Amino acid sequence: MEEFRPAKQRVEVSVGESLRILRELQELSQNQLAELTGIPQATISAIENGRVNLGVERAKVFARALRCHPAVLVFPGWEVPLEPAAPLSSAVP
Repeated sequence: MEEFRPAKQRVEVSVGESLRILRELQELSQNQLAELTGIPQATISAIENGRVNLGVERAKVFARALRCHPAVLVFPGWEVPLEPAAPLSSAVP
């Protein structure tokens, strides 16, 4: 079996771009997301365009509505180093 190689990040996205991408993937308009979250459409637009910070509490609200973990929104470029669960050399015959 070949060793797993993680995909390379092709583009960097901002927090606002991450929110927009997740919203659009779920085919929601800003108005629909505003209805689901109670966050005004103007605020959603400002976050997506980088004029207003997302903040942890808003990230939690958006995450519930978009069915994702808040970290996906707060840390869109975060890379997690992948480590094998057990050393490859310790395989039992």
